[in-house]
Amino acid sequence: MNRRQFSQSLAASVLLTGLASRSAQSEETSAVTPTAFTIAIPEAQLADLKVRLQHTRWPDQPEDAGWSLGTNLDYLKRLTDYWIDGYDWRKAEASLNALGNYKVELEGIDLHFVHRPSANPNATPLLLLHGWPDSFYRYHKVIDALSRDFHVVVPSIPGSGFSGRTALPMDKVADLFARLMTETLGYGKFIAAGGDGGSIISMSLAQRHPEVLLGYHVTDVGYPDQTTDFSVLTPPEQAYAGAIQQWFFAHGAFNLIQATKPQSIAFAMNDSPVGLAAWIMSFMAGMGLGDEADERFGRDELITNIMIYWLTETAASSFRVYSQNMMQPPTIKGTNTGVPVAVATEVPIPGGVRLPRDWADRQTEGNVVQFHDMEKAGHFAAWEDPEFFARDLREFAALIRR
Repeated sequence: MNRRQFSQSLAASVLLTGLASRSAQSEETSAVTPTAFTIAIPEAQLADLKVRLQHTRWPDQPEDAGWSLGTNLDYLKRLTDYWIDGYDWRKAEASLNALGNYKVELEGIDLHFVHRPSANPNATPLLLLHGWPDSFYRYHKVIDALSRDFHVVVPSIPGSGFSGRTALPMDKVADLFARLMTETLGYGKFIAAGGDGGSIISMSLAQRHPEVLLGYHVTDVGYPDQTTDFSVLTPPEQAYAGAIQQWFFAHGAFNLIQATKPQSIAFAMNDSPVGLAAWIMSFMAGMGLGDEADERFGRDELITNIMIYWLTETAASSFRVYSQNMMQPPTIKGTNTGVPVAVATEVPIPGGVRLPRDWADRQTEGNVVQFHDMEKAGHFAAWEDPEFFARDLREFAALIRR
């Protein structure tokens, strides 16, 4: 039995043991049994994808546009050529299945998650949370390493990946994930970690379920917006706020579109794999990284992330998450819960300003106990610099266990 087979066998054993130990609980708190899940895409679906890729009707592009207007045409043509002739979904599928996938229905939501328990039964439970346009795949490089020290759980946010196509506001997602960790998997307390939407879910967990959190680790803590009193910001915060404002004007149209007209763009993204790839790559590579995205993330890995959205047809529902959050803004501030926080700041995009400690302290009510600047990673930290991410999480866990 190899290490991955052992991990999967252990995961099943832990699930069964945990469920058996809870069988005597009351009807109100009884857990729902997860089932092992295998990704198995029909060959006909892959054949259909290839036909669509081969028959792409390409747009024109102004000369020397580069990435300034969005995804670069020449780059996407090269990516698509490789997608057709060089990319191997079955290899990616086998790798995803080796992670240890499960499904469970909670409150009518079909929820997918990776569960990799540690061989150490006393390890700390760890909930890893993705955002958009990444997926649970954001963490594929760190699951093995982190499972030496943590019981690792990586869910797909409802509306994305292999979870059901039900878009929910982040507060509701936080509630579901609290249930997943405590009732379904039997972990009394855990550490949450994430970036982008994963940061928001972590902060919502701290506000809504502080009793189950040992702490949370994030790469961002929310951004200055119309609710911010700019008159009280320190100079570093003012500089950061100005940079965020400039970013929003230059790159933030997707946020408004997905928050207000998600269905209008869903038709194109669900019909054209190249259209979906262009939309996703405009955020994976379009804010200064450009063609270097292939080297930073890996061409095969970029396509695998796109494939997760394409094959599950979750582009539309993932867009609707933004409209849900606009209608029901997430609860990320309000009560000082005293939950310890670690912040690992992203390398700024060109023209950007690194997240200052002042803003992190303000957003977390002064509960930051660890604050580090990442030297290589941007918005997708665990994917871009897995060694730093794993090390930083271990340091945080050791710090809050003292």
